[in-house]
Amino acid sequence: MKTKLTSILIVVIFSVHVGLVAAQQPIIDLPSIPSRITSVGLFKNGLAVVRREVVLPADGVYEIADVPEPVHGTFWIESDAIIETRVTTREFEIPMRTAATVNLQDDLAGRTVTVQLRDAAGPPITGRVVELHAGGGRPGWDRSYETSPTWNRWESTWRSSTSNPPSASPRFLVIDSGQGYDYIDTSVIASLHVDQSATSVRQRRPVLQITANGIGAQSGTVVISYLTKGIAWAPSYRIDMTDPRMLKIAQQAVIKNELEDLNDVQIDLISGFPSIEFASVLSPLSLETTLQAFFQQLSQVNERSQSSPGGVMSQQMVTSNSVSRSDEWTDLAIVPSGEGVDVHYESIGRQTMREGDSLMLNVAAGSAACERVVEWTVPDARDAYGRPIGEWARRPSVEDTWDAVRFRNPFSFPMTTAPAMIVANGRFNGQRTSHWVNPGEQSTLQITPALSVRTHATENEVPGEREVTDIGGQRFRRTLTKGQLLVGNHRNEPITLIIRRQFSGELVEADGDPEQSLREEGVYSVNPRHELIWTLTLAPGEEQTLEYSYRVLVYF
Repeated sequence: MKTKLTSILIVVIFSVHVGLVAAQQPIIDLPSIPSRITSVGLFKNGLAVVRREVVLPADGVYEIADVPEPVHGTFWIESDAIIETRVTTREFEIPMRTAATVNLQDDLAGRTVTVQLRDAAGPPITGRVVELHAGGGRPGWDRSYETSPTWNRWESTWRSSTSNPPSASPRFLVIDSGQGYDYIDTSVIASLHVDQSATSVRQRRPVLQITANGIGAQSGTVVISYLTKGIAWAPSYRIDMTDPRMLKIAQQAVIKNELEDLNDVQIDLISGFPSIEFASVLSPLSLETTLQAFFQQLSQVNERSQSSPGGVMSQQMVTSNSVSRSDEWTDLAIVPSGEGVDVHYESIGRQTMREGDSLMLNVAAGSAACERVVEWTVPDARDAYGRPIGEWARRPSVEDTWDAVRFRNPFSFPMTTAPAMIVANGRFNGQRTSHWVNPGEQSTLQITPALSVRTHATENEVPGEREVTDIGGQRFRRTLTKGQLLVGNHRNEPITLIIRRQFSGELVEADGDPEQSLREEGVYSVNPRHELIWTLTLAPGEEQTLEYSYRVLVYF
């Protein structure tokens, strides 16, 4: 037996295009019925709730070419009849002019081909492509975006908790030349010629097989619902502050469709913070995964659950929703709205989109009374044990002064977490993240750093004797700390300045009668962790100095 080991680059001389399902004819003929997506609910993280309907004429076994790739535990079938489903593969004859040839060994199995090697001195190699295996999978979009790398504390390595990477074509093309098998390395083929008599190639494609029993006059419609990847929406806001007392706000959405063609489909935009614990786990129903990959993904879910109990793993950055911080703990002026869990569906009607399309549309517009303010936040300079910490440890929360705007959500639905662009008189002012805001609830949105408002904060321990005390077997010294806040308005207009000063300990006194609140992270620490809030009005050119003092236990 003669064996050739060469290196070759794949250059197929016939053109390739993605074939439509309608152009495929299964070699094993079973009744094939169409399915239709009737509605899609879009999350912002690339997952979607898909509802698909199939009408069965009678009892029997049917095949559907539209095979879903569902998230584990979300694939369900609703019907009055008894339905059994399986996913399997079928061989299809694909016209060569429309075939998406990604696996020469499988697609050209049984065909006579002539291979010209790059930089080869010998003659071309002619022979029959050997049929090795059925192959599997189908080309498509890269949908490994829904999770981020996670830290494995046991192995001390970063790894990505995603589905299997796309499968690559085999390295060798095996040809029976009549004198033995030629194993041709697929890295440097100059050209590949298929026998002229071949007008099609064979490809194995997954199909959804439905076995139905008890189909009656009222049970012919089968509803298939599942969560899958491939389509998402991205919101954004435009806030016009030309009128300093009444802003205009508009919300728009961009929809990206990498799922499939959608024809007159009801689309809902979903906002909230849904808990999709198995978002990164592909159902074993899909042929795009293996048992090894399935159990590996499950183990990664368990690791994340143990490292952050109760955490939601499904959305990152502005694809998630965090509540906008208000100046008050409870906003009693909000308007009650909505029932059930905090997941909001906003309908945009019926839409038609081809696979690969992007659609941008306006969702809502409104206006709201607003107030321009300047915010200055001075973070705590001590840890929970009262020890001073450096600026490097306080980043990214080091003190900053920001121009901001306060307003109430004018929409009848929540404002979801999204980028917000602020403009005035047709000019760009800034862009920041607007966080989740309920209908009628107040939000403070930062715009840009306030460089013309000067601020300076200092703190010093007061000299003198320090009381030493034991708490839980640990020794602390009690010290008195005095702080000073300097502010100056260098603008030619009055400003409303909100100062937030965080500290650890017990407040002794403070100028200006600020509001005092207990920070959540300090409820159970040795030193209570507080925040003082001043609201000042500064005239043009005005400067003010605020002093305060507190006692703190310092561990030593």
